[in-house]
Amino acid sequence: MRTRSRPWQPAPIVKAPLTAERRLTRDELAAAAGVSSAQLDHLVRTGLVEPVTRRPDEFSVEAAPRLRRILRLNADLGMDLFDAAIIVDLLERVDRLQAELARLRGGRP
Repeated sequence: MRTRSRPWQPAPIVKAPLTAERRLTRDELAAAAGVSSAQLDHLVRTGLVEPVTRRPDEFSVEAAPRLRRILRLNADLGMDLFDAAIIVDLLERVDRLQAELARLRGGRP
């Protein structure tokens, strides 16, 4: 009796980062966003900025431009910080959706 062989299938690709994700300390984030440590502490307490680990002094690199956008909306347009954070969240979502749409259409991500 002859066994039927299955056609060759490539091994699944594991999408693991090639390097460790860069993190920012509390002081580095404060400097990158142009705020004092006390201001950053306030933003963390209110939930506008969240640490990436259980340790309260590590933040993702993406937190810096996000925080700058929130603060700029607040300073330039007089928006409440929470309203500015909602706008930034929506803008980030639109950016992700546009990138996904471009990828699906065969364009650049």
